[in-house]
Amino acid sequence: MALKSTILKAHLNISDMDRHVYTDKSLTLAQHPSENEQRLMVRLLAYILQYTEELSFTKGLCVDDEPAAWQKNLTDDIELWIDVGLPDEKRLKKAAVRSQQVVLYTYGENTQEIWWKKNQSAANQYSNLTVYSLPYSATSQMTELFARSMDLTATIQDGEIWLSDSSHSVQIVPQQLK
Repeated sequence: MALKSTILKAHLNISDMDRHVYTDKSLTLAQHPSENEQRLMVRLLAYILQYTEELSFTKGLCVDDEPAAWQKNLTDDIELWIDVGLPDEKRLKKAAVRSQQVVLYTYGENTQEIWWKKNQSAANQYSNLTVYSLPYSATSQMTELFARSMDLTATIQDGEIWLSDSSHSVQIVPQQLK
């Protein structure tokens, strides 16, 4: 018998002073059985950082050819492909070819630098690809915010993110690799 996804609720209060985006948003997220808390929180952070009204989560880990989140237009063309993790060169190419803009958030302990050295030349082929590295210390601290029901405040200013709930706060400073 296959394991089912865990359904989570998140209420987000986003204050992005860099892009002048201010909103309250309630979301329902599905955590795939093989998805750990850190990946889910990175996926949620990517959503916050790229937030638009049209942005939506995809089936994610259940479907190989979908990103963590995307924005599609009325003709079903992919305008924005948002992915998290350390994808292989084939996935980078698929994303860059299928969408107008690709944003990748890498994370992981002692793996990002190795991944970037291996994939930098491939990534540089795609002018529509932007890559950010998230510090492991911050992404691991974000798991303290994980709950079946989350009420999170995200404040973004000068490239720094403060993500907090009623009892924890995490500062995240992404490094742009490309």
